[in-house]
Amino acid sequence: MIYRLLALNIDGTLLQTNGKIHRSTKEAIEYVQQKGIYVTLVTSRSFPSAKKVAKALKIKAPLVTNQGAYIASSEEKPVFVKRINENLTYDTVRFFEALPCQIRLVHEQFSLANKFKIHNELLAKTVFTTGDPMFYSQQFVNSLSEYLHENPVTPSKIEVYFEAERDLKDAKEALEKMYTEIETIELDPLRLDIVSTGASKLNGLTYLGSQLGIKLREMVYIGDGLDDIPLIEAAGLGVSMGNAPFPVKKASDWLTRSENEHGVAYMVKEHFRKQQPIEFLRKMKIIKR
Repeated sequence: MIYRLLALNIDGTLLQTNGKIHRSTKEAIEYVQQKGIYVTLVTSRSFPSAKKVAKALKIKAPLVTNQGAYIASSEEKPVFVKRINENLTYDTVRFFEALPCQIRLVHEQFSLANKFKIHNELLAKTVFTTGDPMFYSQQFVNSLSEYLHENPVTPSKIEVYFEAERDLKDAKEALEKMYTEIETIELDPLRLDIVSTGASKLNGLTYLGSQLGIKLREMVYIGDGLDDIPLIEAAGLGVSMGNAPFPVKKASDWLTRSENEHGVAYMVKEHFRKQQPIEFLRKMKIIKR
């Protein structure tokens, strides 16, 4: 099979546990791009945060961010946006305010969160790094619902960080019964993402592929999280990282090394060196476009 697009998750895939991108990973991305293969990022991160990673890797293709709810190569001209409306955002926030959790509304220009103190240090670090760039406004308020009453927001995603796994399970079950306009995505036992119905990493990459004229079977996807499973299963070649949990590995066609063992670079070298450049394949009329 000839693959024309490589899509990558960010956290736990491209980034090492120290939050940095290894030189071998940068070289691998440059290598596949020189072969004429599109490279994009598919992430739960906000667009500004994903854009910073893309810039470091010299990726210019549109990025699938906010769990597929926001696709763009620049903030000025998004390719696709799916937002949660004002009323539903307010109602969802009110629901979560009854539980001990941090609620974060994610927009491409800013994020807004309640001042809930998270005692889990690792979780607290995650909350503060998902909006990475300094120019990305991150505001914390005492009461989100009071703020929204005066200043309505239409986020493309709501992130919720729990301290108890039971609270997440209960909240997920209740929301799924209450609303059909939103979907819940469990990233791990303490992190829940809320998006508008129809938004997902899979749908986002499928939409981007349709814009580029590339089918899912012509794509390679590399990921490590539970929210990556649908894409790993749907892509022409679904790859899981060595650090991925068992359900993710089970869903994949190919297992690479962990993020700290440069799994992306290893997979690219093992697979894409066998594939001729896209332009050469066109000239040989092996592919039509």
